[in-house]
Amino acid sequence: MVHLTPSLVLIVLLLYFAMLVGVAWYTGRGVSNEGFFLANRKVPWYVVAYAMIGTSISGVTFISIPGAVGGTGLNMAFSYMQVVFGYLLGYLFIATVLMPLFYRLNLTSIYGYLEQRFGWWSYKTGAGFFLLSRTLGSAARMFLAASVLQMFVFDALGVPFAVTVIIMLALIYGYTYKGGLKTIIWTDTIMTTFFLAALVFTVFTIGKALNLSGGGLFSSVMGGRYGQVFFFDNFLTDPNHFVKQFVSGALIAIAMTGLDQDLMQKNLACKNIREAQKNMLLFCVNLVIINFLFLTLGALLYLYAGSIGLEIPARTDHLYPKIAFDHLDAVAGIFFILGLIGSTYASSDSALTALTTSFCVDFLNFEKNKSQAGQFAYTSESDAFDAQVEQRQRKTRTLVHLGFSAAFVVIILILNAVSNSAVISLLFKIAGYTYGPLLGLFSFGLFTNLKIHDRYVLYICLAAPLITWLIEVTCKQWFDVGFLTILINGLLTFGGLWAISYREEPFIKDYEDV
Repeated sequence: MVHLTPSLVLIVLLLYFAMLVGVAWYTGRGVSNEGFFLANRKVPWYVVAYAMIGTSISGVTFISIPGAVGGTGLNMAFSYMQVVFGYLLGYLFIATVLMPLFYRLNLTSIYGYLEQRFGWWSYKTGAGFFLLSRTLGSAARMFLAASVLQMFVFDALGVPFAVTVIIMLALIYGYTYKGGLKTIIWTDTIMTTFFLAALVFTVFTIGKALNLSGGGLFSSVMGGRYGQVFFFDNFLTDPNHFVKQFVSGALIAIAMTGLDQDLMQKNLACKNIREAQKNMLLFCVNLVIINFLFLTLGALLYLYAGSIGLEIPARTDHLYPKIAFDHLDAVAGIFFILGLIGSTYASSDSALTALTTSFCVDFLNFEKNKSQAGQFAYTSESDAFDAQVEQRQRKTRTLVHLGFSAAFVVIILILNAVSNSAVISLLFKIAGYTYGPLLGLFSFGLFTNLKIHDRYVLYICLAAPLITWLIEVTCKQWFDVGFLTILINGLLTFGGLWAISYREEPFIKDYEDV
């Protein structure tokens, strides 16, 4: 059997990125800020639905979810499907409540809603929590993929880890800085195709090695020790309990998709709300099928490892790459590389563009500055004046994009210096906590008609995650909070906002006394 070699991997990667650069050049010609941020709102809904798969399923999902199937902790067996079923409830709320609201307000950044509803501090706090969460979370996801490539490929070529990371980020910057979302939707479509092909190919390759095929493959997996989907025992201590995972799945979908500029930016690129809702429906169907395939792959990896006497790595994240590189043929290894890069880059490039959009719109006030500038320009000079503003903002946008790319490099190198599984888990936990305040802010705005003392919002949103962490640590001995941290966090934020709220008295004029 011919196995994958580092030289062959390097050739595959060079061809892969040459293709992405070609697509970026074609789609990025003459792109304005509107094209960079929202692709001029002209992207077909089915293309958005397909590209969103790559954004929502990162390299962490690609190698971690299969690895967790045979473990003993969170997401063991097929318990992750309980979270996926919860996602569907969350996406229903997004499609019927949040997206109509964002389209009606004609938003570029979804956090503009907070300014209209509450005020300046709420707006900046919401956008700030998104920037923090996405920067940490996306850098950590990319670190995991970079460390796998370093271990199995670039160490053998003598390439330092820092050089690997810089090259990876430089490539992302190179094909996204000009075209933004308009380019990313099409490159993500290509990358989604690659990692789906890798997933399907690996499932059937390992199934064939185990003499399983067709319906027999799935029935063997579901009927075996890894096939349990629902967990209803030990609510207090089992992090995989159905109620915890289903409720958390719904809240995670609402917070990490509906209240996340990254994924909602793609939805806002559709022509109208009806097409955006069709996009969400198709995305839900795809998500269920794909996550089921990932879990099936995980079960097959453990069955295959048992059949050849392979010792399971201490970090189960390494099981899939170890089998793909060392125990399958070169074709399977190439598919793994394409899948890992595709899932990682589809998530990371989209995050960089969303971070750039949020910073430019929410903190540098691109849209407000351009509107004010146009308001005072003479009519005969308005076109030339707008062009000057557009050019100046384009230069600033490019620098912001570069700045976030550099931030990714720094965070990844720090993680590599102190890397262990506990640090990574903690980092993802911190990133997850930052969505709780967003959940509380938007929920309070949508489900109450109260006003708040806006200047206190930042303190509420900083206190809620801290109190959530204290509750989790204190209750650890008798109650495993699991994914419910986002619910506790959101409720604490909601309660804090209630405490600083007031009901605005209507202005009534008694005309009979005039």
